[in-house]
Amino acid sequence: MIYISHDATVPSVSRPRLLPWANLDGKPCYLVTDHSGTGRLARLADDVEAVQLGMADDLLGHAVDLLGDGKATAPQLRYLAARLTESLHDVHRIARSRGARIPVPRDDEAPDAVLEEDPGV
Repeated sequence: MIYISHDATVPSVSRPRLLPWANLDGKPCYLVTDHSGTGRLARLADDVEAVQLGMADDLLGHAVDLLGDGKATAPQLRYLAARLTESLHDVHRIARSRGARIPVPRDDEAPDAVLEEDPGV
């Protein structure tokens, strides 16, 4: 959906949002919505992201336990690595999606002072 406004202060189209799922061919899905980003599909995407992040957190806890178990078998560790890879893929997609939605300041909104890197790092 493309949002068209007659108000010059409202952006007419927001950036496409990378959704937390792929199509049947494994290609990324995007949502183009109004500037609010609060439609039904956007809320569903938020819910799916929350589930994926929760599952990633649970998986990390399981990984810590399994890696601390000296009796863990090679098949168990391979299975864990496969699930961690899937989870990392989901979390990376969420990070890219959220990062792309961070507003970029216009030139006239740029801060006057620029933070310099700490040379001691």
